[in-house]
Amino acid sequence: MSEPARQLSRERVLSAAVAIADAHGLAALTMRSLAAALNAKPMSLYHYIRNKEELLDALVDRVFAEIELPQVGNDWRAELRRRCLSARTVLARHPWALALVETRTSPGPATLRHHDAVLGVLRAGGFSLPMTARAYAIIDAYVYGFVLQEASLPFDSGDSAASVAGSIVDAFAAGQYPHLVELATQHIQQPGYHFGGQFEFGLDLILDALAAYRDAARPS
Repeated sequence: MSEPARQLSRERVLSAAVAIADAHGLAALTMRSLAAALNAKPMSLYHYIRNKEELLDALVDRVFAEIELPQVGNDWRAELRRRCLSARTVLARHPWALALVETRTSPGPATLRHHDAVLGVLRAGGFSLPMTARAYAIIDAYVYGFVLQEASLPFDSGDSAASVAGSIVDAFAAGQYPHLVELATQHIQQPGYHFGGQFEFGLDLILDALAAYRDAARPS
């Protein structure tokens, strides 16, 4: 629903921008479409947002503000696990953000606070500075990659996954691709399968490996 122009504020402009991107994708977000959603003239938006680049920076900062902030000094593994679960939820809610989060060069306060907290948790958890950099990169590569893969799949639930897998297998000639058939029939088509259920398993593998690497690197 459009908002009266007299109620414009930076917060309402950004909220409307997020709503457009969530509903129609980032390509649909222009100053003109944003003004229309706010029932305002495009030029009136420049009082709150200087240009499209500032708008994109602000949207990235909004996304990072939604992700739970890990607490430095608490158990590093638990804090990063909680942060990663939250990041996956937030990025799934705003799939357009994946194309932006690592591209902006003018990070806002929420973005900087988030990165600083993750780094602080790793450093307080006993990771060296080089290993902290590696760990952060590895963790985010997994989170971002999983969200992207999940969003790209041709199904969105266990039932639809089983249906898609079944239709693919049905097109195979007898004896073709036995390992794919095994995966589809004995795993994907079984009750309770859900692709998203693999996320925590993979995350725990990474955190366990990082813990083992940290322990092995400590002086005896």
